Amino acid sequence: MNIRQRLEEQFDQFVRELEDIIRIPSVSSASFDQSEVERSAKHVASRFESLGLETQILRAPRPDGTDGAPAVVAKTPMIKAAPTVLLYAHHDVQPGGDLQKWIGNPFEPQMRDGRLYGRGSSDDGAGIVVHFGSLSLLGDQLPVNVTVYIEGEEEVGSPSFENFLTKYHKQLEADYIIVTDSDNWKPGKPALTSSLRGVIDATVTVRMTDHAMHSGMWGGPVLDSVTAASHLISTFHNEMGEVAIAGLAGSKDADVVYDEAEFRAEAGLLEGVQIAGSGDLASRMWTQPAVSIIGLDATSVAHSSNTIWPETKFKVSVRTVPGTDGREAMAALERHIMENRPFGAVVEFEPGEIGPGYQADLESDAAKIAHEALSQAWGVPSVNIGVGGSIPFISTFQEQFPSAQVIVTGVEDPLTNAHSENESQDLGDLKNAILAEALMLQKFAEKA
Repeated sequence: MNIRQRLEEQFDQFVRELEDIIRIPSVSSASFDQSEVERSAKHVASRFESLGLETQILRAPRPDGTDGAPAVVAKTPMIKAAPTVLLYAHHDVQPGGDLQKWIGNPFEPQMRDGRLYGRGSSDDGAGIVVHFGSLSLLGDQLPVNVTVYIEGEEEVGSPSFENFLTKYHKQLEADYIIVTDSDNWKPGKPALTSSLRGVIDATVTVRMTDHAMHSGMWGGPVLDSVTAASHLISTFHNEMGEVAIAGLAGSKDADVVYDEAEFRAEAGLLEGVQIAGSGDLASRMWTQPAVSIIGLDATSVAHSSNTIWPETKFKVSVRTVPGTDGREAMAALERHIMENRPFGAVVEFEPGEIGPGYQADLESDAAKIAHEALSQAWGVPSVNIGVGGSIPFISTFQEQFPSAQVIVTGVEDPLTNAHSENESQDLGDLKNAILAEALMLQKFAEKA
């Protein structure tokens, strides 16, 4: 029996495995019950143990000295002279969010129109099931050594990740690394992630006076801090909505054409809202920088009064172009802010996160094998896509295992709603992704 036949016979079981994962609310944010993350790790470990893998639950310290979340590391029996493949996914999830906007309970799986709904159904429960499924299909015919690494705190920024790779370096060494935590181009259209934008953020404080003032008595010659901050924020983009911060670079070309009508529908743009920027639409999300204000501290409408507020604070997030040095991007952001201080306002700049981007080596054996396997599994040619989001730990993989070839794939699509309400996974794509990974493992052995 070939692996396609085995997949047809076993796929219902793989779907049940994903349903069981969804039922565990493994939210890694500290304000939630962390015993559920522990329960999730034990459950995932038990599933790989059932396949005959030697399995451990491990952890490493975070930078502040506290213990990181539990991670599952599982190994197949050693095959001498065969290459080693590290399979990565994560078992923690985002909170359920606004429960009123879910159709049903986010932690109780529901099947609708060929998609399985529930928190973690795609991000990244499906990634775990892809690894579980591919190993199940190959069984004792697996031709490579495999180490499975299922992290437990990706959704909170992987704070112990670097220490984990250092502490368990020998256990995690590999010739190939497959990260299953990214996207396909569309449902039914597979993709290899060729690039990821990096991310930086900073907190900016704008001060105008040393105390609050009566807006009738002083308004006019004295501007409130919210207005001043708004002037500053407005300099981040030009009239077309292009990023106007010098030094962030970018490319306006993309490998695929993103239909504007599809984009508007998938993004949920309201009627009449214009699309910002210029260049290929996909490039505006993948290979051009983006600037967003993700937090603002000012007087709320509910607590407003006729008062000139002296201080406003906002947090700015910048998605940087793949290949950009994050420290240089941070310096460019600070320089722009200080050179555009409105009305002589006192401005303080507090740098925050610096997360690197990712640029795949599309000429590597791994990339060629991945495209071949994806195209074979789906029955249509796979494409290269960028992803506007950031997965900084991929650069950590590259730094700590420089001889390993890294592949970033996934099972999400524009309808997945990862991190939002009604997250879902296309089951046809899940089936094909399991087959594609099994084919990759076979092809890695053939290449050795």
